[in-house]
Amino acid sequence: MDVTRDSSQRPDNLPEAPPPALPERSASGSSPLLRKPRPTAAPKVAKRADHGPAITPSAVLPGPVGTPVDLRDPLETAGPETVELPEATPAGAVAASTSRRPPRADQALREHGAAVLPGWIALLALLLGLAGVLLVLLHAGVVPSWEGLPDLRGPAARASGAAEVDAGSIAAVTAAGLLVVLSLAGLLANAGGETRVLTRWGRYRGTVRRTGLVWVNPLLRRRRVDVRLRHWRSEPVKVVDRTGTPIVVRLLIVWRVKDTARALLAIEDHEGYLREQVQAVLTRTASTLPCDSNAAPGPALRDGQWFADELTRSLAAEVAPAGLEVYSVQPLALDYAPEVAESMRRRRLADLDAGLRTVLVDDAVEAAALAVRRLERATAHELDEAARSALMEQLLVAFVAPAGVAASVPPPAARAGRKEGRPA
Repeated sequence: MDVTRDSSQRPDNLPEAPPPALPERSASGSSPLLRKPRPTAAPKVAKRADHGPAITPSAVLPGPVGTPVDLRDPLETAGPETVELPEATPAGAVAASTSRRPPRADQALREHGAAVLPGWIALLALLLGLAGVLLVLLHAGVVPSWEGLPDLRGPAARASGAAEVDAGSIAAVTAAGLLVVLSLAGLLANAGGETRVLTRWGRYRGTVRRTGLVWVNPLLRRRRVDVRLRHWRSEPVKVVDRTGTPIVVRLLIVWRVKDTARALLAIEDHEGYLREQVQAVLTRTASTLPCDSNAAPGPALRDGQWFADELTRSLAAEVAPAGLEVYSVQPLALDYAPEVAESMRRRRLADLDAGLRTVLVDDAVEAAALAVRRLERATAHELDEAARSALMEQLLVAFVAPAGVAASVPPPAARAGRKEGRPA
């Protein structure tokens, strides 16, 4: 029999070999399947006259009799769950991990409401404190009684006819005075569109967004933060587009303070931070596309809402860690810098003139061809190639030549001689 046939064909009378047992993982956590296999001696194959190559007893694992060894590479026979290979990382994930990211804010620093009381409670406590002080002074005889009013002096003051101040009166006046002082010191008039950020010894204690008269802890420091919707018109910012041409852009930014705690405590000056980020985002975004697409067709900074939408998205992501919210960034002006404005204007006019001439020539060619076809249809006579070319040239000159300019067309013989290299 032919012993050179593929050895992968199994004999018909041998039992099917079960899959090899998977090796256990070592204590270090690395799989032995990933290690470099040791060189082993080639298995001995005996020849059989009827069924080709057969596995010798030296190639049988210790265990159940008749269990053959799988001589293939373990990495080829192991399933996907046994071989731990690093998964392929998408290109987008690599780009996202290597690209610049906005700064991360302190997650523990978030705005939350502060403990406040309605203002009428503080006013009521103030009135009660003043009334208590007045009653104590009247009872001690410090404040004289008026005629027509009931006499509120105590027995000792009535008997002596003078003021009798004891320790109880002093304590009562002191307590009532403290109540008055605390009521006055904690009163806060919060206008609409404004908040008060409360801190004590540098630690954030909450934000008061309730409008009107409220009472807060007088031991807390109160700092005002404007949360109204605001707009800011930027100064002309000079940047360059994708082609390196300097341009000048003016923007209108609509924004507001969203998280007062971060806007006041996470950054020193949130308005200055916004201005600097506007210039950085504008510089990065403007460099992605050319200002105009006259020379080469394609997207440009002047096309549609892409420029404004990209500026809004990028700026909102940059200022979010500072507690700011950007609603829209709109370009108010997009012009070339003064040093290149005149040359770019001439280039634009030249491009427009070239485009106009191309359109005119195309229209003239179509009109001349249509006129020749109509002439042939009307006369029922088909012109030869030379006559058709001459007529087309005359019609093109008549259509394209400026008004008042007489253009001469060379005769067919002169054109034929020019093509053959002979003098006309």
